[in-house]
Amino acid sequence: MLFRRFALGLCLVLLAAQSHAADSLPTTAQPYIDPAGIAGSLVISGGGLPTDDSIRAKFMALGGGKKAKLVIIPSSRSRYEAEHDTEEFDTRYLAPYRDYEPVSITVLHTRDPEEANSDEFVKPLREATAVWLMGANQNLHAAAYLNTKVETEIYNVLKRGGVVGGTSAGAAIQSRVMIGGGKDEPVLTTGLDLLPGAIVDQHFLARGRQGRLLKALEQRPGLWGLGVDERTALIVRGRKLETIGESAATILLPPGNGRELRTITLKPGDSYDLVSLQRAAKARTVEAYPPTKWATPEVKEGSLVIVGGGGLPVDIQKKFLELAGGPDAPIVVLPTAIETPDLEKEGLFLKRLGAKNVIVLPQTKRDDVESPAVLEALSKAKGVWFGGGRQWRFVDAYIGTKAEPLIRDVVAHGGVIGGSSAGATIQGEYLCRGSPLGNLEMMAEGYERGLGLLPGVAIDQHFAQRKRFADMTQLMKFRPQLLGIGLDEATAIVVRGSTAEVLGASQAHFYDYRSGKPTGEKDYQSLKAGQKFDLVGRKILE
Repeated sequence: MLFRRFALGLCLVLLAAQSHAADSLPTTAQPYIDPAGIAGSLVISGGGLPTDDSIRAKFMALGGGKKAKLVIIPSSRSRYEAEHDTEEFDTRYLAPYRDYEPVSITVLHTRDPEEANSDEFVKPLREATAVWLMGANQNLHAAAYLNTKVETEIYNVLKRGGVVGGTSAGAAIQSRVMIGGGKDEPVLTTGLDLLPGAIVDQHFLARGRQGRLLKALEQRPGLWGLGVDERTALIVRGRKLETIGESAATILLPPGNGRELRTITLKPGDSYDLVSLQRAAKARTVEAYPPTKWATPEVKEGSLVIVGGGGLPVDIQKKFLELAGGPDAPIVVLPTAIETPDLEKEGLFLKRLGAKNVIVLPQTKRDDVESPAVLEALSKAKGVWFGGGRQWRFVDAYIGTKAEPLIRDVVAHGGVIGGSSAGATIQGEYLCRGSPLGNLEMMAEGYERGLGLLPGVAIDQHFAQRKRFADMTQLMKFRPQLLGIGLDEATAIVVRGSTAEVLGASQAHFYDYRSGKPTGEKDYQSLKAGQKFDLVGRKILE
């Protein structure tokens, strides 16, 4: 009789949880993508019995090793009340953690959300450095802990730099949209919001669950899928994803708006970028990309100075200052593309020319970028200079913020925007080499859109020096309506209207594939200093 009452009560709890979950499921991607990724670390294990201890070892190391304060949550196990004080449970589930000699191990369990909402119950979590969610039935975890202080304190463990991990059910519950069941047709409920923008599935390859995860993604556009196989774990730290274990983690980007299904397999030792996946998934819910017709490459007001990196000749420096309005003009320097810029050196070339009103803005976090001081400086600027580094950092910092339209307004109001290397590429509409994983990938989904200050073009830099001609040819074959521009080092184009004038030490190269591959030995036109190019007519001006 006692077991029947428990089973009936458990069913009612699960039904209530799933009913609540259906009403509260997110329907689209998160509106803001944090370029920092997540706080703390996640260990997302696909289940199965490992033949080695590498996953647990990684989890405990992230939790502090011998300084770890570990909380184990077994509430996904329906039989936990009967098995928790047995020798088998201790030997199988607790003893392996004692081998790492943590400061403490606490088993935290309840079926009652009210108890989970009490200060006394969550006290161990407030001191924890590591939390492990056991496997079995993820709906039991959700029924007990969603919308309670337990959920809040689990997030706080990450905010303190700790680690949250789980296997099987303990993996599935780590995504807000949770697969609560269903062999082929997923039953979607609500889990913890630990891995942003994702849906997690476990036992992935062993149980053939790709179809199930794809159907879940079809129901929730704007999210990406993570399938973790048995005896394998995905480690998430900041924005880095890394696979450890014996099999693989599978990433799914569902088809949408002209983009086909994309499957990324991460074997042990492979890594990927979380923010790229969030951006790519979101991009598949907006307008079809690439557009059927690109904008006309012209700058109707103001000017652009676009430099190929590798040195900045004095004539280019002087041209930028002149177009900004001279030494008294307010100029903003954005060194954002470098992770840790030297603020003493940023904008120094302008000061040496006599510029009196130079402000360096190194801010990268959204709140800082949208602060009154930054917005005021941009609104007053007659010139903006983008520094070199990695162009994807500009995307993370500015696109979609209140600062972005103010940057555009500088040119719209007759000012000048300039930049070198990464600061050149970001000015195009299509962003070359935007991948946070490296600068060899020309087309990186999630980082394909630049600021579009010069519409309808893709700009690459360090061009002849790094032998990048073939890379631009490849891009042109995929995006033939774009105008491709390759800039050699210490070389610039100054764009006003639809005319680009070449300055500097070497050459600028222009690619036009609108009618297919150009005939002749070269598929590009090269111009040296003093020559001009018609960006709309795509021809050299005599």
